[in-house]
Amino acid sequence: MSKNTDTGVRIDPFTHWAHKAGRIFLLAFIAYTCVIPIVMCAVYGSWPTAGQLIPGLVSILALMVPTSVAEIASYTPILGSSSYLTFATGNLMNLKVPCAIEAQKVAKVEQGTTEGDAISLISTCVSSIVTIIILAVGMLLILPLQGLLQNEFVSTASNYILPSLFGCMALGILGKGSSPVYVKNKLLVIVVPAILVSILAILGIASSGLAGFLLIVVIPMCVGIARLLYNKGVLQVLPNPNYVSDAPKDKE
Repeated sequence: MSKNTDTGVRIDPFTHWAHKAGRIFLLAFIAYTCVIPIVMCAVYGSWPTAGQLIPGLVSILALMVPTSVAEIASYTPILGSSSYLTFATGNLMNLKVPCAIEAQKVAKVEQGTTEGDAISLISTCVSSIVTIIILAVGMLLILPLQGLLQNEFVSTASNYILPSLFGCMALGILGKGSSPVYVKNKLLVIVVPAILVSILAILGIASSGLAGFLLIVVIPMCVGIARLLYNKGVLQVLPNPNYVSDAPKDKE
């Protein structure tokens, strides 16, 4: 049974439960994260001075605040209620977001729906559990496998893990996917932002410390360009010829 909100919008019980549990979890996570360094400083009697704390805090916030705002605006429509867990555990672009997108494709559900929200939540939960298990096993085996991990061939192969993940995501963007519709000429949206970021990178302006601020500029730019191209008829949403519906066909 749907539940009425203060704004009069009716939401299903799963969505209401997921967001309520997510908020409780995130508040507990923030409290836990803040308590650990406070307890350690109290136990060891080593408190940082304002002169030591403020410069590091400012430099981190200058990068993380705009980056976090941009990521929340970009990924929340994909992740749904699993955003609480995803933003707490991290590894968004290289793990959680690809996992959620692929799970939604396998389950043949649409983003922004209750079904897509549930699949995204399940996939990110499983991903987090698997990550914790792998990290635990890695910590236990790091000394026995130290010689193997330092091998030249293994270290060389490890350098291609992240590019391979982004490559898979790029193929998903370039292809038509498995959704009922696809966007024609969608790559034209990123031409101007890509040129701008490339010029700033060549000039040395687009340093890592400014990455978050660039995201805040580039994302609205992409939205504006997409809107302009759509109004001009250059950007079109068309039926996907590769889409195969799982819905049962009516018998004649």
